[in-house]
Amino acid sequence: MTTSEETDGLDLPELRVIVDAVRAMPFADRATLMKALIPSITQALQPNDFEAFVCELRLKGERWYEADTHPGQGRATRTVPGERTLEGR
Repeated sequence: MTTSEETDGLDLPELRVIVDAVRAMPFADRATLMKALIPSITQALQPNDFEAFVCELRLKGERWYEADTHPGQGRATRTVPGERTLEGR
């Protein structure tokens, strides 16, 4: 997990425990968990903000695929912008 102003107040060690537990689940259970979280996420966001959130998830996936297919090449060689680039960090 990356850190930014948006995540400064989070309890990252506690979240890491949760993330590690979820990663140990079978794919179907992880996908079901993500789908189960959607109603509470949409209730917390306006439609445009939810769309931006979905775009962030898509970008995270694209970024991961790019990194996975170019191991050891580093951020400078990638074409998909990362969070740091988009946030101007």
